[in-house]
Amino acid sequence: MASNPTAVLFACDHNAVRSPMAEGIMKKFYGRRIFVQSVGVKHDLEIDGFSIAVAAEIGVSLEKHRVRSFDEMEEWGDDIDGYDLVIALSPASQRRALEYTRFHALEVEYWPIFDPTGLATTREDNLKVYRQARDQIIENIIARFGPPFEIDE
Repeated sequence: MASNPTAVLFACDHNAVRSPMAEGIMKKFYGRRIFVQSVGVKHDLEIDGFSIAVAAEIGVSLEKHRVRSFDEMEEWGDDIDGYDLVIALSPASQRRALEYTRFHALEVEYWPIFDPTGLATTREDNLKVYRQARDQIIENIIARFGPPFEIDE
């Protein structure tokens, strides 16, 4: 296991499904010990309802998540230099994160978490594939950062 960074940025395509789940899970597991945010390559969607539902099943609230893109992050003054590690959850977000390494001392990891959107037609089948993505994120987080802490917050 690599040493834990102090600030992590999760990235995916739209910041509406995978990266918000990863951000919420990290905050639940490790509290304020690691600063965590999430971002997307694009900002053209809102937080996904199925992501909200499967995160709630494990006690993670995503209802207040505000979707944002890399460009908006920069416009709002959230400097990429503030992060030690960017974890890309999609090929497009990995490419975008790697662009920053030309100018910033930044570590980028790629976790190929599948995109559960559009894979099912019924509510129950959608919940099933979103749970698979959520559980894949949890496995990667624990493998990278270690067992969750007991959080009393």
